[in-house]
Amino acid sequence: QVRLVESGGGLVQPGGSLRLSCTASGINFRLYTMNWYRQTTGKQRELVANITSGHSTTYADSVKGRFAISRDNIRNTVSLQMSNLKPEDTAAYYCHVRFRGSRYWGRGPQVTVSS
Repeated sequence: QVRLVESGGGLVQPGGSLRLSCTASGINFRLYTMNWYRQTTGKQRELVANITSGHSTTYADSVKGRFAISRDNIRNTVSLQMSNLKPEDTAAYYCHVRFRGSRYWGRGPQVTVSS
């Protein structure tokens, strides 16, 4: 059974930093592209960043230069370091993996950027 367990999230002031982590089980983690999505109420879930098995990374234009995704294939963990946060970064952030044709999601911890 595939499980994605996230940690992190919370309330931060504009300009602040926050780190999200996601630990995966049930898959051979090192072989799969790992993704972070985010979603706000009434909007479609959007891809924020992903990292391939070869450690290549992709970012949404809105977070380039501010967010950094990384992975630890020993601990089966993918992390999202978020810096210079803006109010528009407020959202639920979901860890995601596509495995054998199915999509798996974490629970989506809330990140709120507000003064």
